[in-house]
Amino acid sequence: MKTTKRNPWAWVPSLYFAEGIPYVIVMTVSVIMYKRLGLSNTEIALYTSWLYLPWVIKPFWSPLVDIVRTKRFWIVIMQLILGAGLGGVALTIPGDDYVKYTLAFFWLLAFSSATHDIAADGFYMLGLSQNEQTFFVGIRSTFYRFAMITGQGLLIMLAGYLEVSSGLPPVEIHVKSVISQSEMKPSLPEFAIDTVSADTLGLQSNSTSILVQASPLDKHTGDSLIAFVKNQNILNKFVEGTTSQPKVSGVGEKTGNIGIGYIKLSAKPDKDVHVITDHNSGDKSITLIEGSRFTFTAANWNKPAYFVVQLDKKLKSESSATFQSRAGDLKHAWSVTFFILTGMFLLFFLYHALVLPKPVTDVAIKQGDKSIFAEFLKTFAAFFKKEKIGVSIAFLLIYRFGEAQLIKLASPFLLDPRSVGGLELTTGQVGFVYGTVGILGLTIGGILGGVLASRQGLKHWLWWMFLAINIPHLLYIYLSFMQPENFIIINLCVAGEQFGYGFGFTAYMLYMIYISDGEYKTAHYAITTGFMALSMMIPGLFSGYLQELMGYKFFFIWILLTMIPGYWILKKIQINPEFGKKKIALAEAVEDNA
Repeated sequence: MKTTKRNPWAWVPSLYFAEGIPYVIVMTVSVIMYKRLGLSNTEIALYTSWLYLPWVIKPFWSPLVDIVRTKRFWIVIMQLILGAGLGGVALTIPGDDYVKYTLAFFWLLAFSSATHDIAADGFYMLGLSQNEQTFFVGIRSTFYRFAMITGQGLLIMLAGYLEVSSGLPPVEIHVKSVISQSEMKPSLPEFAIDTVSADTLGLQSNSTSILVQASPLDKHTGDSLIAFVKNQNILNKFVEGTTSQPKVSGVGEKTGNIGIGYIKLSAKPDKDVHVITDHNSGDKSITLIEGSRFTFTAANWNKPAYFVVQLDKKLKSESSATFQSRAGDLKHAWSVTFFILTGMFLLFFLYHALVLPKPVTDVAIKQGDKSIFAEFLKTFAAFFKKEKIGVSIAFLLIYRFGEAQLIKLASPFLLDPRSVGGLELTTGQVGFVYGTVGILGLTIGGILGGVLASRQGLKHWLWWMFLAINIPHLLYIYLSFMQPENFIIINLCVAGEQFGYGFGFTAYMLYMIYISDGEYKTAHYAITTGFMALSMMIPGLFSGYLQELMGYKFFFIWILLTMIPGYWILKKIQINPEFGKKKIALAEAVEDNA
């Protein structure tokens, strides 16, 4: 095989962006698509939950990627199959049995994506020198996160735009929380059935501006109004379901205040019109709790389809949000979105087929007449025969022991009332803290960790990174004891903790690469990812119980103390001091120029 060397900037970012896109499509975009197309939450959960399985069990077929053909081959062919799978989704969405066929293609995407992950991670270790692997570890994580943002944001926005542009002009509804001395009780808006059809079909609303008083509402009153609205929508055939009576809540229990409005059509439609209403902009502490989807027919076009918006009960200031109702050709919009994704992956296939280097070490391990099954078992056995593998596994399970517990309880801590030790932030504020400030800190920490480790090696920075992932837990201890109301201080504390996590996690990823090195590095890296998932799952199982038992203050102190076992494990770990350092050796210089 002719060896080629490419600038890693030419393929590392695009490879990991391509790795993240199908994952977010299968795990997130599919859920939103099925919701848009009218499936119930029960159906969506049932159909899509199993799609995570290929990523869970991928270590069991990862040896095949090592044994059969090259990692470069697997990457390129999987991107072609991913493109075909996306095209299959696009083609089957418009059909009557779209659920059955799109799910089949999502299964194909899931298995292809998991296989692509195995090959890409293995190729990363073959196509880069140790120093380059260290330097680019933060870069690859950043572009994987960009893929997550693209899938959860830009792709959904694209589908939403196509939904709007392919149907009736949208209607915007502005909701504002107000401070008022006089009580503003929520009520059903007046409506008179209009039997006259206009010349032009369009969406209409009773009001483009709804005012809701920013004060708690008696929960029983709120539940009664919401139940009445739901029953009216069911009786008028806007949604499917059976009517029910509201549950009686406890005496004195409060909830967020609500506002009620309705949507109707201006003219009798020739065919069913599906209308979707959702949050378009503004404060996410104002949410739509009823009326996200309606179906208008020739029988109910002139009746009110009611919707309900609710304030976060912790919202005590004036704020606003805009909701948008739109009626478009939903299947067409999502089909076009997946056709665009198909084109994207065909471009990835062509680009990486040309640009990916051809390392001399990227060869199939199968030799002679050894059976694939025997080689398969040998691959697994080889991992557990590595020197001091017990210590290595303990490191993988314990290094993030505290962070794994914090991740589960950080958001509840920010949301919980101050009376139980929380910070009582609104949903919108928590979304900003983690969705903007937190991601920024995490990304900067990860990139900086990779750059610094590439200069002096993993061994030099291991202890500093271990401290970086644990010591910032002091910031949560501070937040729990002081319970500051200043939003800037809260943002700075969360950003600091996330920066430390991003910086410290660099060592974890590099150590996974370090212990995977050898003849079966691709399969062994996939096995380490299984232990990585286990390291997050096990602490998360009991973290909620511990928090309720201890309270937030002592729970965060406990999290800080859980770094002690990690300290003991780190003392036993042996790492080559040269791992990750930039080398100027003659052999490497020759390879670079090959």
